[in-house]
Amino acid sequence: MRPLSLLLPASLFVLAASAGAQQLPYPQSGAATLNTVQVTAPARAYWVRPDDAKQIGGDYELSNGWFMRVKTAPEYIEATIDTQQPIRLTAVARNKFVSADGSVHMVFAQGVWGDEMTMRYRPDPALAQVVVLTSRVAQR
Repeated sequence: MRPLSLLLPASLFVLAASAGAQQLPYPQSGAATLNTVQVTAPARAYWVRPDDAKQIGGDYELSNGWFMRVKTAPEYIEATIDTQQPIRLTAVARNKFVSADGSVHMVFAQGVWGDEMTMRYRPDPALAQVVVLTSRVAQR
């Protein structure tokens, strides 16, 4: 009887250990089809200033172990995470960028020295889940 009484706690331990090891899904590149239609007024174009672009562009080691490379342009940035497709984010304010479908938000130039960033994204548009990752610029 003793081995059977230990079977339930052992199986619960195995399930709990495997649940913590799950990987987060990558953010979508915006090329996925949308199931909803949302009509909004076009945002006022915001230009990325050259000094801001210099501060934003570079390589980032995200808090979950992903690697992100950011390339800048006058109106947008392209963020490539690991080997995924690049995500184009439009500038909506100084150091704030949003993907076309609104599922990815990035805010740069945070922290005491302005070398930190925060990325928020929805891994699954059907769920009300938001993942928040932080990073410091690794290389410019």
